[in-house]
Amino acid sequence: MLYESQGGQILMALTGESLITRRLSSFREPQFLKLVQMLRDADISFTNAECVFQEYENHPNFLAGGGSPRGTHMASDPRNIKELQWLGIDIVSCANNHATDFGEGGVLTNLKHLDAADLPHAGSGRTLAEARAPAYVDTPNGRVALIAASDWGPRSRGGSPWPAPLGALAGEQGGFVKGRPGCNLIRHRPVFTVDRAAFDALRRISKELRFEEEKASRRTAEALVNPDLDTDTVFHFMDARYVLGERFSMTTLPNQEDIDDNLKWIRDARRMADWVMVSFHVHGAGPSRDEPPEHSKIFARACIDAGADVFIGHGPHRDCGIELYKGKPILYSLGNFIQQADTVRWTPSDSLARYGLGAGNTPADFYDMRSSKKKQQPNARRWESAVAMVRFNDKRLQEIRLHPIELGLGLPRYQRGRPVLAESNGEAAQRVLNNIQRLSEPFGTKIAVENGVGVIQCA
Repeated sequence: MLYESQGGQILMALTGESLITRRLSSFREPQFLKLVQMLRDADISFTNAECVFQEYENHPNFLAGGGSPRGTHMASDPRNIKELQWLGIDIVSCANNHATDFGEGGVLTNLKHLDAADLPHAGSGRTLAEARAPAYVDTPNGRVALIAASDWGPRSRGGSPWPAPLGALAGEQGGFVKGRPGCNLIRHRPVFTVDRAAFDALRRISKELRFEEEKASRRTAEALVNPDLDTDTVFHFMDARYVLGERFSMTTLPNQEDIDDNLKWIRDARRMADWVMVSFHVHGAGPSRDEPPEHSKIFARACIDAGADVFIGHGPHRDCGIELYKGKPILYSLGNFIQQADTVRWTPSDSLARYGLGAGNTPADFYDMRSSKKKQQPNARRWESAVAMVRFNDKRLQEIRLHPIELGLGLPRYQRGRPVLAESNGEAAQRVLNNIQRLSEPFGTKIAVENGVGVIQCA
């Protein structure tokens, strides 16, 4: 054996959301430094950089803020890239709902700062091909590729999309025009099953509101590119698909063109690297916030079929279940790793105005008002999570170890948001592991607990 990478061994440290706005290297708690060492000791450490690194060079995107009317325009000082690297992070995803908080200019500025800091990234780019192409990191145990994507479409129970897109789909370069900066998006749509009475009522509403006339005017042109037209059992109303059935339900379907193009790049990476990771930022409609939506499950399994070694989900700001599919891990969601969204330095005037605030108010006024409007106690699921240490041996998944972390539940905003390892016998560690155990059961995944760490033995 000439090269160490021929051994087929690697240790991956996988984390979820990093909404970073403050220095990390100033702190010295033992449980924090132990976590830092864990990330540094891994062959490859990953996080989702859910922010735009910039110095406010670009205009804030109206109603961006992650696609939420009350969301945060997640600007982060470019010096925080070095803080992630100090922590041990080797590669990041840039495909998420905050990627376009500062428009197309913000996408380009973010890329500029990441490149200047030499932190590999995937998921956004100057063109669609660049956004979907893999990023690579060389490690002693082989070359690692990352493909990163985010979903786009209705949230919650599948109703109308939010006032602004969750991200801007990058555009391909043509023979006459430039490409469009943006993200690698997997678009999805809801499919509602309804009973006969509701199905017939939808048809009547559409007819009486003259939507059917509008459909007819487009039908000839659409038939050439869109065979998805109305039938006796399928009806389209207000940009949603309804299927005739016996009971009411909802599911989601991904855009097949987006899936196919991502699978192309995964197959490309499979031929260019020892290891292939896929990151997917998920906000789309699903059965509940604890359960991955159908389009996420379809995409995850397709990625493994195409050659991915691991699928890393994030987005709902909470842990979800783990599936072992054909011997490869699918982590449907890792929760918050760094949550400093309420110490962003500046707040755009549009955001202030949504809460009746103006030029005389400050960012702290905005965060105070937003917290008071939520009228709820801090949610432990947003302030506790796990770091997944995924080990392969002889190219086969050997084990996954889940290390619970705490982010300062209940502390003031200027203290909370930074991860430390949870005490092995503490309530936080128990809550985190109990949740992941419960949510993994539907996938048949068994998780043992050893000294406050979740363990999935695979070989």
